[in-house]
Amino acid sequence: MFTGIIEELGTIVAIDHGDDSARFTVRGPLALEGTRHGDSIAVSGVCLTVVEQTGETFTADVMAQTLAMSSLDGVTVGSPVNLERAARVGDRLGGHIVQGHVDGTGTVLATVPGEAWRIVRVSLPAALAPLVVDKGSITVDGVSLTVSAISAPDAPEAWFEVSLIPETLAATTLGDRVPGDRVNLETDILARHVERMLAFSRLESALPSSIGQDPQSADPVGTTATGRGNV
Repeated sequence: MFTGIIEELGTIVAIDHGDDSARFTVRGPLALEGTRHGDSIAVSGVCLTVVEQTGETFTADVMAQTLAMSSLDGVTVGSPVNLERAARVGDRLGGHIVQGHVDGTGTVLATVPGEAWRIVRVSLPAALAPLVVDKGSITVDGVSLTVSAISAPDAPEAWFEVSLIPETLAATTLGDRVPGDRVNLETDILARHVERMLAFSRLESALPSSIGQDPQSADPVGTTATGRGNV
């Protein structure tokens, strides 16, 4: 579990590609403080498990599904990545509850500079659009952000905007994002649970009214008191 508050800008120093996976080695001395084998570190929003480490680098395996669902399939040696160690019980929750389970990717559509901030508009996959609300939380490349604007439900293409302060621009990879760049997205876990419950609720409402009734009262042929059919 993470909070979306980036601790360090790391660097990809090696990538070993397999048939259906990859092994990443990342430089991040701060993220390695107090970290042991098997601990979790979020790499640009993707929760990875430390399998090897040195004084300044750690290595993690990345499955094919993770590569397909995230922007990690496009990083190269030298690419900067946002790093955050897993939260500890009792830590301040500076951002919001982040799992490190990326829902998909979006594309930076536009950036608009302000006097002391930058507005970034990002495309939103249609399946994720119902899970993002104005003034709600979203994680972009592992950074906990507040949605400052969102497209209308009937818009031809879904998008959302975030306003980035100078600290976020300087301390994370988001400061270098330009239109066309892919970013990892993780929606609010509470929104995902609500959507799942509503899906089941809609399914139950659509089922025939006889579903769930006593088999004896719902049986059109008729049954005896023992539950056996007439012969």
